[in-house]
Amino acid sequence: MKTLDFVIENYQEQCIDGRDIARLVQFVPEERFHEMGLELKEEHKGTHQHTPFTRENILKQLEKDIAFGFEKAHNERGISSSLMFEVVKMWNWILEEGLEDFDNYYAYGIPLFNATAQKYGFPIPADKRW
Repeated sequence: MKTLDFVIENYQEQCIDGRDIARLVQFVPEERFHEMGLELKEEHKGTHQHTPFTRENILKQLEKDIAFGFEKAHNERGISSSLMFEVVKMWNWILEEGLEDFDNYYAYGIPLFNATAQKYGFPIPADKRW
C-alpha cells in the first residue's frame, strides 16, 4: 500500500466534481491540506478529524464507494458512474494489490466494480441487465 506521504505528493484529482479528493482528504490531517493545494474555509479550520490512513480504513471506504458505484451503474447514471469509476481506481492505486492498472471504462464501470468487489469480498448486487 502506498504511504500517505506518497499519495499526498503524487495523486492528481481525476473527478470534475472533486469527489475523489473529498474522499481522500478524510484520511489527511488538516495541517497537510496545503500540500494538496487545498484550504479550509475560515469557519471550518481546526475542526477536521481525519481517519487513520490504514488498509482497513481504506477498505471500509472502498466498500461504500463500490456499492455507490454499482447503484449509479445499474441506474445507468453515466456521469456519476464514471466519477465513481475514478474513485475506485484511486483506491486501487493506493492499495497496490493488483487492480491499480485497470483503466478501461465501459458498461458504466461494472467490470472494475465487479473485479474490485470480488477481490475484497464485497457484495455484488444482482442486476439482470449485466
